[in-house]
Amino acid sequence: MSIVEKIRETYRRIRGRRDDGVWISLVPEEVALAQAAAVDGKDLPLAGLTVAIKDNIDLLGLPTTAGCPEFSYEPERDATVVRKLIAAGAIPIGKTNLDQFATGLNGTRSPYGIPRCVFDEDYISGGSSSGSAVAVAAGLVDFSLGTDTAGSGRVPAAFNNLIGYKPTRGRWSTAGLVPACRTLDCITVFARELALAKRVDEVIRGFDPADPYSRPIPEVSSRGGAIGILPEAEREFFGDTEYARLYSEAIVKARGLGWEVVEFDYRPFREAAALLYAGPWVAERTAAMEGFMASHADAVHPTVRAIVEGGRKFSAVETFRAQYRLAALARETEATWGRCAALMLPTAGTIYTVEQMLADPITLNSNLGRYTNFMNLLDLCGIAIPAGFRRDGIASGVTLFAPAWQDAHLFQLAEQWCVGLQSSDKQ
Repeated sequence: MSIVEKIRETYRRIRGRRDDGVWISLVPEEVALAQAAAVDGKDLPLAGLTVAIKDNIDLLGLPTTAGCPEFSYEPERDATVVRKLIAAGAIPIGKTNLDQFATGLNGTRSPYGIPRCVFDEDYISGGSSSGSAVAVAAGLVDFSLGTDTAGSGRVPAAFNNLIGYKPTRGRWSTAGLVPACRTLDCITVFARELALAKRVDEVIRGFDPADPYSRPIPEVSSRGGAIGILPEAEREFFGDTEYARLYSEAIVKARGLGWEVVEFDYRPFREAAALLYAGPWVAERTAAMEGFMASHADAVHPTVRAIVEGGRKFSAVETFRAQYRLAALARETEATWGRCAALMLPTAGTIYTVEQMLADPITLNSNLGRYTNFMNLLDLCGIAIPAGFRRDGIASGVTLFAPAWQDAHLFQLAEQWCVGLQSSDKQ
């Protein structure tokens, strides 16, 4: 199949699905076909691969909505990461749905519909990068861009059996991204295969002077050490015995790969995670949205509006105290990093139905962030990887994570995991 034929088939598949809440806008088919013809036969690293773009990332020619029609604007240029993908031969197909203003880990907070888990439509897809994950898991595109502040590039990967790579902060430019928490935001990738996620990283990574939070990538060597796992007392699965079983099986598998597995002190990580939703970093969302909220508060999803308005209660004094506490917690984690090369946690402790999430949107969303919310605060990188299925067919995952700039080492570990997973599937 030529690249042009592949694009025609892509649009046929998209049209063949009912309104599934995945897309906010699509690139006109004739535009995508022209891009396909332009790259067909060229030796480019991503030639002819189709990509979906979360609709808080700018793509020239389509509006950026951040999941809010009243916020919509026409970007003047592509986001840096999008420009790099197109230059490498990737073909954008459209902009995907999200929890409005990337505020949520569940995928239900959007006026554009609710994307559903590909394995059971009663269940959430995970968010906030909901549409991006489902577009890949449903086979509509080859890969997609998401974002990650609290876990939005990892939780949907777990629920939809995908790879979800969250790079070190500053490794990928965020120029052209609608901010949620500007100091923490990362752009991420979803893919069905690890090798493609790695190839996307090779194309996108690099310092960008247009992004004030971009950082030059240093030369680092891979860390030696064990793989840290949660102590029994810290394992919280919210009554989900299947996710508990799958994490235990993941630990057995890790040992089977020859990894040295040790328990680690999760307390400082857990305490750091609590700062993201219960501390003054909520006010960073308020800072990002304050201007729009002043004139369009009624246009914002009620749950999102309540979260953003809640940021006003934090004083500057409280903010500095929280920063001091975070620095102390980061120092405490150094004991763990002194003996562990990486840690392996459940990506999420459980999954919820759409009905459950709508009935209790704050508490259940917070539960989804138990094992994710600390990562950007503590300047870590991570790769969410598949870890099997519950007996009802719902996917689960674990996340490997390590200190900043250990991305290459995480890819090596994830490759060992995925090869082992394929071997066990064949047995």
